[in-house]
Amino acid sequence: MGYLHFQPQNAHRVRVEERDMLFHVPTTSLFELDALDGEVLGFLAEKGQVAEADVRDRFAGRDPADVAEKLRGLLDLEIVTDGGPPKAERPAIRIENFPLSTIVLNVNTGCNLACSYCYKEDLDTPSKGRKMAFDTAVKSIDLLLKESPDRDSYNIVFFGGEPLSNLPLIKDVVAHAEPRFAALGKEVSFTLTTNATLLNEGLVDWLDAHRFGLTVSMDGPKALHDLNRKTVGGKGSYDAVAAKARMLLARYRSRPVGARVTLTAGVTAVEEIWDHLKNDIGFAEVGFSPVTSGDMTAFNLDGTELLEVFEGMKSLGRRYHREALEGRNIGFSNMHQLMQDLWEGRSKALPCGAGVGMLAVDHEGTLNLCHRFTGSEMETYGTVDSGVKRKELSSFLESRLDRTDKGCATCRIRNLCAGGCYHESYAHFSDPLMPAYHYCDLMRDWVDFGIGVYGDLIATNPSYFHDHIAPRRANNK
Repeated sequence: MGYLHFQPQNAHRVRVEERDMLFHVPTTSLFELDALDGEVLGFLAEKGQVAEADVRDRFAGRDPADVAEKLRGLLDLEIVTDGGPPKAERPAIRIENFPLSTIVLNVNTGCNLACSYCYKEDLDTPSKGRKMAFDTAVKSIDLLLKESPDRDSYNIVFFGGEPLSNLPLIKDVVAHAEPRFAALGKEVSFTLTTNATLLNEGLVDWLDAHRFGLTVSMDGPKALHDLNRKTVGGKGSYDAVAAKARMLLARYRSRPVGARVTLTAGVTAVEEIWDHLKNDIGFAEVGFSPVTSGDMTAFNLDGTELLEVFEGMKSLGRRYHREALEGRNIGFSNMHQLMQDLWEGRSKALPCGAGVGMLAVDHEGTLNLCHRFTGSEMETYGTVDSGVKRKELSSFLESRLDRTDKGCATCRIRNLCAGGCYHESYAHFSDPLMPAYHYCDLMRDWVDFGIGVYGDLIATNPSYFHDHIAPRRANNK
């Protein structure tokens, strides 16, 4: 053995209850360390570089075969290297194809609410809403099938504005898509995010019959919801939304319905909001999206509020942990997603499927990286008539894949975060390729917290993952 070189970017030790755990960063895998594992790893971390004589002296009196076995394991994981440069974590990726599984149709720029914090740059009042034409939607489906003809299943997402304000188009698209995909021997599912105000019993039954995946935008109890989610006339929308949400949940049977909460300045009470939406209203899951960037800075969470939000999420995460140990799922989406990522060993090269597995089509038929960018000054990537601008989209994605000279290159959560949301970086730095540096420390702390919960759950109640995590993926199809 020559020199061994410790690679700190590939190893992160976490204490889970009384157990010493190793989080292997490249594969997002978690290993339990025995006493000798911990000693060897600690020695290498302390020294950085060691020779055979250093190892022999440090572990004199220990069985050399046992020590050698531990070192071989660390070499296999590339937590140490034998002098050569560490291998690339993943080979350089050339993106030439775009295997779309999802197309997002921005069916109307108009919305009957005027939420103060809305990020949509193409948002209009109801009377000025620009609606997508049926022909544009059909061409979007043509594009979806052309780019990935060999898939077994696809997803069509309806977005806005308020998408239900263009219900005739949604119904026409469903009537077109279901027989078309069935004739090809393929499955198609539909997803919709709504403010719930336009729902009625007949519409709910129709959505149920077609198994829509539904998410309702709602920010918690009346006082918090009404701070920002107002009608065009300036009145709070809570009473209408709560009544419609309760009606929806009483009738809807095909898939679990979730709530999406936007956390802004003054709206940071994570546990209170979750309790109301989960236990009073009855949503299956509640997910939280903190707002930290955007032109309307009055609504952005400042550093103190963002810290309060993450502390609230960890407090709710501890409740999630306690209940999960007893086999119960409390429907905290952020925590549930992190558990799913760790259980599946997900290692992401890109933060999401935007541009690869998903594109968003605006009302004119222009292709956007995702639904958040429609109407913005962000570069677009073709049209449903001309197709995908492959060279430009490939260049963008490959630039984000390159972590050289970025903090992501050595960050311990790089394969769970992958630099963060493109739109968050666009809004904060005016550059979608810039990692979301403004909340890196909080995200690392959140993931560390999640690793601790995961490590304890997988050791003490592994059936939770089979009972509650595995079905979640199936329900989202």
